[in-house]
Amino acid sequence: MSFKTGVCIAVALLLTACATPRHRAPVEDRNSASGRASTGSAVADPNKPPPPGIENAGKPGYYTVKPGDTLIRVGLESGQNWRDIMRWNNIDNPNILEVGQVLRVVPPGFDPTGAATKPVAAAKVEPRPLDVKPGIGALPPALEASAPVVVASAASAPVAPPPVLPPPTPPREGDDNINWMWPAGGAVVSGFDESRNKGLGISGKPGDPVYAAADGRVVYAGSGLRGYGNLVIVKHNNSYLTAYAHNQTLLVKEDQTVRRGQKIAEMGATDSDRVKLHFEIRKQGKPVDPAKFLPPR
Repeated sequence: MSFKTGVCIAVALLLTACATPRHRAPVEDRNSASGRASTGSAVADPNKPPPPGIENAGKPGYYTVKPGDTLIRVGLESGQNWRDIMRWNNIDNPNILEVGQVLRVVPPGFDPTGAATKPVAAAKVEPRPLDVKPGIGALPPALEASAPVVVASAASAPVAPPPVLPPPTPPREGDDNINWMWPAGGAVVSGFDESRNKGLGISGKPGDPVYAAADGRVVYAGSGLRGYGNLVIVKHNNSYLTAYAHNQTLLVKEDQTVRRGQKIAEMGATDSDRVKLHFEIRKQGKPVDPAKFLPPR
């Protein structure tokens, strides 16, 4: 075969290839479980029921569960005992929470908005003489001249009283009057920053005593909250609780009453890069700067 003939055949094959449709990969079904695209976005399953309590999302006194949340964290963020939250929401297994689930974090009957129920006004009753014709059911002359008869209009029919709701339990007067003390004797190595450090870091040596900063009741003692290590949470009243993290040893248990200055733990480095006490004060679940509450040294 001559060189010219070979060139002609090659050109013909090339033209044929250009005219033939190229093979395409099958279209990926991004809505199927097996063909989900690896773009980081998941398609909601329309057959999956909505999370429990979703109808209360965004309402005062309710908390929407986020990824990584536990009942311990929900209690810390809301300033409540996690066992109370479990009871208020009829949760059987505290280890199972669903992302998007909405939890009640105030006692039943408590109105977090502080709105008072408006009383229903009583129907007005006006006394006026009965208009009757003489001789037809007329009153005796003595009464007709002196005693008006009370006539109730249709609007004055007995009205059922409004239901009596349990009184709300806002922070009691004097909740702010707590006699605080420092929970450890070391130097402050990290200050309060609401976005990055929600308390104070107090230095020390392994085994140094950790004290209750005020009278209260232990609502948590354990290591179930990631980032806190061995943790003690003490609730002082309706408004305030304190958290003591990274301990090597816990000396109290849940539901135990503690007194100001009582040794509740020994300092350590659990879930921390150094030995220290991470100490938080929270008011109604919101972290506040402990340095503004503790006495000057």
